[in-house]
Amino acid sequence: MNRIHIERSLPKYRVGKWKWNEKSEELNFRVYTDLEDRPTRFIYTNGYKFIRTINQDEESVLREQFVRSDNTFDADTVIIDDVRNLVLFLMPKEFLNMQFLEFMHHPLVHRLLHGLIIYFEYFLRFVELILVQRDELSDTYQQIKSHNSTKIKRIWSKYLSQYRILVARDYTELITGDGDLNQFYHLRSKLNISATKSDGILYDQFLAVATQIVWISLHRRAYFVIEMEINRLFRSEHFYAKRPEYPRFTPAERSLLYGRYNKIVNYRNQTSPLMQEMQNISTADVPIVLIGRRKYPGTDPRILELELEYIVPGSQLRLIDVQHGILGHPKAVYDTLLRLNWAALRQSTHSWIADKQPYLRIPNIENIEEHKSSEELKYRYNIFFKHEPTNRETLAKWMQREKLLEYYNKHETVKSVHDEAKTRLAFEEERSPVDKIVSSYMDIISKLRQNKR
Repeated sequence: MNRIHIERSLPKYRVGKWKWNEKSEELNFRVYTDLEDRPTRFIYTNGYKFIRTINQDEESVLREQFVRSDNTFDADTVIIDDVRNLVLFLMPKEFLNMQFLEFMHHPLVHRLLHGLIIYFEYFLRFVELILVQRDELSDTYQQIKSHNSTKIKRIWSKYLSQYRILVARDYTELITGDGDLNQFYHLRSKLNISATKSDGILYDQFLAVATQIVWISLHRRAYFVIEMEINRLFRSEHFYAKRPEYPRFTPAERSLLYGRYNKIVNYRNQTSPLMQEMQNISTADVPIVLIGRRKYPGTDPRILELELEYIVPGSQLRLIDVQHGILGHPKAVYDTLLRLNWAALRQSTHSWIADKQPYLRIPNIENIEEHKSSEELKYRYNIFFKHEPTNRETLAKWMQREKLLEYYNKHETVKSVHDEAKTRLAFEEERSPVDKIVSSYMDIISKLRQNKR
């Protein structure tokens, strides 16, 4: 990854902005006394304040302490772990507790985030198509809708519902608290009493971090659409704040984006859209529930496509010609905050024009009925995901994040041994003359030889 700041130490110049003073008719320089004064320093997600920019010291701490090791086989590509580590570094300090860190490093949470990125990669494409067609129909020269275009959009809506089933499957396993998830379960094991307050805090923090992970993974685009949809999926439309930045959809557009099973009832009986998908799975979509758990033995091309897209790790997505945001892209063209570095991209062999842009594949309308008449066989092989467990030392290091930043801020700089040696060599006054070094060396050698004799 490329550094955002060239120098590791903080700049000596004052950071601020110029403002015109009408009384004195002159320009006054307002100094930023703290980084919090900067307008783009933070971004608010579900009421929590996440860091948006970092200074030199914070970047050095992130790269040296919390970035994934180069010893892994896929260290040169961007994967979900890289995005997760970045978000954990940018999240508020009240999130830093051992329970939440263990929860975010759990394999099931990793699969849930993986399913969310796949879902939103397709969801944002569909939203963009709907908004473009809305503008085309509202123009003076309105385009005529054909029967095939309406049928294709219904097929895309069905595909989007299938991606939602993958997310709902992992979310259902998460909230049931089976296996080693008992420590995060919302019922206390001994008293069997619901821990409503602590469970609500953990839930809100997870949704905020998940929103940031999905947003960064998808090139930091359509933030308000992602925030709105994640809150709708997990909370339903009764229990999330409706902001003016959120897009508004017509009933016809909502039926395409949210599926035919989305129903709004009284808030006492309301279930989340993810649970509505699990409660209304059609017979043809039942194999989707076992994707990633068992090898699909049937002949349905759509299920095979979903399985391949889900089980292939992010570092190898280029082999199957699939795009999931920045996952699988080389780190050499990104900076520390996982933003595209255009200068590095121009110097590399990659090209933005030649790169495959996200688009919706037009389905074959004639063969769409194969999804219902595909051959069903018995499952024989199980699939196991290889997940690198996180040791306690790494989690303990995350707990010391604020202390590390405070320590390095006091010492004004973060430098490695190589950088310190390079800095010393840059100053002539700190180096002794070569003749003096040789003479002192010869004096020490002669004394050692005399002592030996």
